[in-house]
Amino acid sequence: MTSVLVVDDSQFMRTVIGNILADHGYEVYRASNGERAIEAVREHSPDIVTMDVQMPEMDGIEAVERIMSEYPTRILMLSAHTEDGADATLRALASGAIDFLEKPGGEVSTDIAGLEDRLIEAITAVEDADVASLARSRTAASARRVAAGVRTSTGASSRSVNPASMRDDRRDSTWSDVTADEDRTYMEHPTIVIGASTGGPKVIERLLCSLPLDLDARVLVVQHMPPEFTARLAKRLDELCSYHVKEAEDGDRISGGEVLVAHGDRHMVVAHSVAGRSKVRLTDDDPVNGVRPSIDVTMESVAETVEQPVVGIALTGMGKDGAAGIRAIKDAGGTTIAQDEATSPVFGIPRQAIATGAVDHVLPAAGITDGVLDQLSTEVTTHG
Repeated sequence: MTSVLVVDDSQFMRTVIGNILADHGYEVYRASNGERAIEAVREHSPDIVTMDVQMPEMDGIEAVERIMSEYPTRILMLSAHTEDGADATLRALASGAIDFLEKPGGEVSTDIAGLEDRLIEAITAVEDADVASLARSRTAASARRVAAGVRTSTGASSRSVNPASMRDDRRDSTWSDVTADEDRTYMEHPTIVIGASTGGPKVIERLLCSLPLDLDARVLVVQHMPPEFTARLAKRLDELCSYHVKEAEDGDRISGGEVLVAHGDRHMVVAHSVAGRSKVRLTDDDPVNGVRPSIDVTMESVAETVEQPVVGIALTGMGKDGAAGIRAIKDAGGTTIAQDEATSPVFGIPRQAIATGAVDHVLPAAGITDGVLDQLSTEVTTHG
């Protein structure tokens, strides 16, 4: 029997969520704050934890960090429908939580009626996540932080920084896993399209924050998220990364060194592209593969509209969205990359993309940026 620890400071929410899970055959434990959640994880070793964000004594973010450091576990965040709740949830995802679910707006709310289906669907997705990949990711992140501390203390850095841009000062050294090569030069006007769902925000953060500015790529990101969260995701990425990141708006134009994140509940289509500059349109057309925004919609529009070089990337997530898009990019002459199973919390999207036979490279999360740069490099001169 799959066991779930329900963590929430509201007794009402602990009861509602716990009863739903028990009715669906899950073994349920409960905790009222982050400190007690850590104790319960230590005692019961639950398969899944549902974690409220805002709690007294120890909040959900700190609890996620502690649990993922000591007892890597599948964690589903329960997020309040607010900007602060969205920001906190994204920090929790960056700390190792797999996915999130918007919790009802109040203890007495009509939202409760629709909670059961959404909760079971989210729990099912998290249940399929590979906890071993979470442990490896956490270990790798800790090693990078230690290495970053060593580099800071010695005054040396393994990453080449463009002194012409102050934005490089904001780059997160946690994601310094790109092989430095000052002699590397790149193709002109590259376009990168990234698609992800469950488990994606952390990998997207790693990828974007390790792209060198001199690559000068246009980057389009489709992450399956509600509309309240995509704007906050874009804002967080913009604060962390050297590329300029924003949530897409209808009619936006994107040039090198810029990233557009698809607006939640809108398809993002590249309508026009010329001389390294593209224009996007947002549509409320029917969902594709059951989702909107759809990775396929964006990738297929890029394949049809944007000149090479193009790289399409299928990251962790549940479902088949992105498979047709990867095929379209490959057929148009682009390069395609899928995240490997070992580092994908949920291998559905990459697995379906690989099954098309159109994926050129299957890479671990930590190797995707170098894989992109290898494909977009011109001749590299090696000294020594």
